[in-house]
Amino acid sequence: MIPADLPAWAVVTVVVLAVAGSAISLLGATGLVRLTSFYERVHAPTLGATLGTVLVLSASALFFGLVEQRFLPRELLIGAFLTVTTPVTLILLARAALFRDRAEDERKNPEP
Repeated sequence: MIPADLPAWAVVTVVVLAVAGSAISLLGATGLVRLTSFYERVHAPTLGATLGTVLVLSASALFFGLVEQRFLPRELLIGAFLTVTTPVTLILLARAALFRDRAEDERKNPEP
């Protein structure tokens, strides 16, 4: 429920940020389904999740900051953790897949 004393500009801004973040996250999830190779599939959701998370957390910080009239560090902490851990997970998955692909290629084509 939206408080009656919340300004109209804040409501519109929160809605635009939340919908844009959700749409970008959905776009990343769609890329996961539609793309063909593992390397493409791991890239699309990572970008969508990072930008989508930033927008949704911005909407959350704005809304609850205006409603509760205080600074809320929880959104900043969530954003920092997700922004740091998502690319690191992408790198680890891509390196593991690359290692697996190279190992399979060596088994198929052993050097003399």
